[in-house]
Amino acid sequence: MMKFNLPDLDWISSHELLSGAMVPRPIALVSTVGQDGVFNLAPFSRWGLMSVKPAIVYLAVGAKIRARQKKDTIKNIAFSRDFVINVVDEALAEPMNQASADYPSEVDEFKEVGLTAVQSDLVKAPRVAESPISMECQLREILSFGEFPQSMDVPIAEILQIHVRDDLLVNNTIQMSKLKAIGRLGGQLYCRTTDTFKMERAYLLGP
Repeated sequence: MMKFNLPDLDWISSHELLSGAMVPRPIALVSTVGQDGVFNLAPFSRWGLMSVKPAIVYLAVGAKIRARQKKDTIKNIAFSRDFVINVVDEALAEPMNQASADYPSEVDEFKEVGLTAVQSDLVKAPRVAESPISMECQLREILSFGEFPQSMDVPIAEILQIHVRDDLLVNNTIQMSKLKAIGRLGGQLYCRTTDTFKMERAYLLGP
């Protein structure tokens, strides 16, 4: 079995190794609003739930290495102190991919990729109307790791409200077969979540 000492690897090698090892990753189509009022939309697959009560999530946002600039997403989050995580299903795959392009800051990416911005209830950032699930998040703090521009800014935020499409819920439980979320693998590969199997839990959760 091969062994890799991560501190000895360069940034690209570490990125590719970790991207292939940590799979599948859920995709967050993150919507934000800038100081100029322009909406931004960008996909991220390094995010997750840190706590349930309170509902705390993290989002890892890398820099534009060649341009040596921070991404609009992190600039906007630092400005507005909020963002929205929109879950990506199969129907949103192509718009999500288009949103990964490096658009100028003054471009409204909702319009560029053909998606609809909807006003959120509790945060400034808009929701994606076409997304099956959207989470309104309020920033708590931003952590930074690594040496710029090969670095990561990590917003830590609390989910204040979740919007779930009505047809996905059965007895207040989200049905995976109806959600049809997609995930990110290594390289340019993605996966569907419709091929599933069931196992009984090895232990019972307490009350």
